[in-house]
Amino acid sequence: MLNNDVFVFDNVVHMYDLSDDNLIGASSSADRRGHLTIGSRMRGETDGTRSKTPTNPGIGHGYDRRWTVHDLARVVFADGITDMAMAQAVVLYDVYKDGFAPMRAQYEFAQAYPDKVLFCGGVDPLYLGGNQSVGYAMTRQVLELGARSFKFYNGHLDNSWRCDDRELAYPMYEQAQELGIKVLQFHKGFPITRAPLETLSPLDIERAAVDFPDMVFAIHHLALPYFEECVYMAARHANIVLVLSGTMHLPFIAPWDFKTYIGRLLRDVGSDRVLWGSEAPLTGPPRPAVEWFWNMQIDEELQDRHGYPPISEDDKRNILGLNQARLFGVDPRSVIQSTHLGVTGGDTA
Repeated sequence: MLNNDVFVFDNVVHMYDLSDDNLIGASSSADRRGHLTIGSRMRGETDGTRSKTPTNPGIGHGYDRRWTVHDLARVVFADGITDMAMAQAVVLYDVYKDGFAPMRAQYEFAQAYPDKVLFCGGVDPLYLGGNQSVGYAMTRQVLELGARSFKFYNGHLDNSWRCDDRELAYPMYEQAQELGIKVLQFHKGFPITRAPLETLSPLDIERAAVDFPDMVFAIHHLALPYFEECVYMAARHANIVLVLSGTMHLPFIAPWDFKTYIGRLLRDVGSDRVLWGSEAPLTGPPRPAVEWFWNMQIDEELQDRHGYPPISEDDKRNILGLNQARLFGVDPRSVIQSTHLGVTGGDTA
């Protein structure tokens, strides 16, 4: 909890497996290096400044490995800033044998910290093992493993698929509905593999959001560089929410850009449909980004030029945790009370 008062619910953390053993082949090393480079660029120091390469290099140095439950808990929870988090699977089976963030590992993290972590499953209809169907995989992840959401990554170097494909994608959404899942999440923009950028456009979310009005479609990374498309879709469709994953660490590189994004979102979408997500541990401990965001203001120049509103404390509370809590039926007061009583799950020391 921030300042003993602000509930922080991180939409996305990952139990990564960036080990050599998990790489599909030699070409996967290039993708992995890209992942590590992105993470190292965005790590902030505890004083809110950009991390310096000598002290936080990122390439290797402990990041290119299989992360453990204890390791991730230490990064996310040890400093007391984050109250809850969602461990999200990323099933990049064309790059990593068991996925970028393996489904089973995310489940294990949620099991270790049941009062603090929700499990988000993941499937890809074109990358299924053995005779397993996508419907079977989804059912198992929900009924046996307790998945509360699903994360989809549809853009690949080969075998990409569209999120508005009525024959391939829609049956997955219908299955999710039958299983009681309300929130579907999508990696959009923010290319982290050699997949063509156009396969990561968010435009294929719009029709799906229209056809499934009772479901919430969460677009990650503000779909950069497709930010304009994201804003125009979210402004018109109340069941589209935007996740700041991979962008909330921009202040350590380009603070003016980040303030511009936030100002635009406040003006055209509203703070009630924007979610904080850290991508920890690849981006380092969440604390520097959370504290920077809490202390930020929308510069008067940006307000005057673009009509952006000032950012209020209520806006910040919504984005940092209350929106995520509402989406998943979490009572922040009970979580805070449990934390004060020491009911936190596993050991983070």
